[in-house]
Amino acid sequence: MVSSLLCLHYSSFYFSRRTQDVVRDLLLRPGCGLSYFRLYPNLLPCSSEKLLLSLRHSKGKKPQFASGSVAVEGPERSKMFCNSDPRIHDMDEFVSQLQELFTQVKSLIKSGNKEDAMHILQANYEAVKEQMNYGCAGIEQAAILDTLALGYMGIGDVKFVKHLLKLLKDITSCVEDDQPLLDSILMHMGSISLTIGKFDDASLVYDRCLKILEREFGEDNPFLITPLMGRAKVFRLTGRITKAESIYHRAIKILEKCRGMESEELVVPLFGLGDLYISEGKAIEAESCFSRILCIYQKQYGETDGKVGIAMSSLAHAKCAKGEVKEAINLYRSGLQIIIESKYLNLDDDLLEKMRVDLAELLHATGREQEGREVLQESLLINEKYKGIEHPNSVGHLLNLAISYSRSKNYTEAERLLRTCLHIMSKTVDPRDQSITIPMLHLAVTLYHLKEDEEAEDLALEVVQIREKLIGKESLPVGEALDCLVSIQTRLERDDKDILAKLRRVLSIQERELGHESEESLTTLKKVVFYLDKMGLKDEKLPLQRRLHLLKTKLKHRIPV
Repeated sequence: MVSSLLCLHYSSFYFSRRTQDVVRDLLLRPGCGLSYFRLYPNLLPCSSEKLLLSLRHSKGKKPQFASGSVAVEGPERSKMFCNSDPRIHDMDEFVSQLQELFTQVKSLIKSGNKEDAMHILQANYEAVKEQMNYGCAGIEQAAILDTLALGYMGIGDVKFVKHLLKLLKDITSCVEDDQPLLDSILMHMGSISLTIGKFDDASLVYDRCLKILEREFGEDNPFLITPLMGRAKVFRLTGRITKAESIYHRAIKILEKCRGMESEELVVPLFGLGDLYISEGKAIEAESCFSRILCIYQKQYGETDGKVGIAMSSLAHAKCAKGEVKEAINLYRSGLQIIIESKYLNLDDDLLEKMRVDLAELLHATGREQEGREVLQESLLINEKYKGIEHPNSVGHLLNLAISYSRSKNYTEAERLLRTCLHIMSKTVDPRDQSITIPMLHLAVTLYHLKEDEEAEDLALEVVQIREKLIGKESLPVGEALDCLVSIQTRLERDDKDILAKLRRVLSIQERELGHESEESLTTLKKVVFYLDKMGLKDEKLPLQRRLHLLKTKLKHRIPV
């Protein structure tokens, strides 16, 4: 009756903070960020008479504007666009001003000075909005709004970004395709739209961008790669896998033709294609893509460059998907060693943290729990060294270690680590936040194994209540917590009728979310039948017993995938 407690949440090795993109560093190149292709050498046709101005910051005051260049007290000088000298029409200077604005905002955000970054962005927005109110809404205004949108994305103000995208959409819809900077603006709009989940809008701007570039440079030019990658991502995120795969292949062929078979530029589409294959269960095809990336980096940079280590991590993922776990472990170890020895990334970098967690998970899966635990302990020590003891980021590492100790039946150490998790979270997280229920439920399971059933029951009940309120009474996480609670209450000999009602709820949730023929549903169905028999409810038991027998037979003869 308590078997479900033994395997609860071992997938929570994924709980630690991970990067959204496994190959973030593979895709970064010098000069990335705000970039405008120089497609046309002519001057901008519609001048809004811009000049970079200083912005004076005052606490609690609205940013002040001035016409002309004004000195400000202190070391801080920030830039904005406003009506001024009509002689400034040169595109190079205009793009340079955009880049300077973007760089300054990005620097402020990186240093944690979001308030000043917000002042700069807001002041520039008001300036360009004033230009638009006077009837000047052309490519220059679009380029400024585009730069501001990227800045607001860095701050995380998605609501205002959506407003800026609407303005950009209105302007660009009235701009001819031959306008300078338009293709780059469209690419930025596509990227931002993808990030905030506006896939239809992203699709439209990427399509238009592709048409502009194809008309200017032909259908086999490397300039097409960026919008092609954006288009492929739209297709992938909207479930059109075949179309996404086709675009990745097209991009690869373009680069092979124009840059050569071993060009580093091939890494981007190869990774996209490999990642797509992984998600579709095509491990052999994915391995081919990631192996090629590894070969490209080894030839370009040698065997000991950090990029080679990151490529090994991607290849390890494919090897694991193929079932070649030993090879995957070796690749992760080699990759980590290369990255660390080359000092390509800081020890506390998110990508290195993810690689260590993935390696630890594989080691545990192959029974090498002590080795896996050592990797997890290393991650915790690095986090504490760089971020401080009891930093919120420690929670994921502590939870992973607690799960590891639970697997080894060292419940006393697991309890200590889980209580530390909850202590840290109590300082930074609302006590009714969903995230706190993860270590809380693990602690309930651990206490159950330590025969501390009363406290275990209290914790499990609290988890059920929090999850019911936040994500709904019929959600899978609620079913998981109820299943744990049932096992605890069974040993406490709580009311059979109440336990049966909870089991029926769990079964209903599992059948809806996981399917009537899932192994989880089968396990819960056994428990329901057990309680019906115990309570003498034979009329209700018999049909479920027949169903249980049929389901067991079906699962027994099911061919493993």
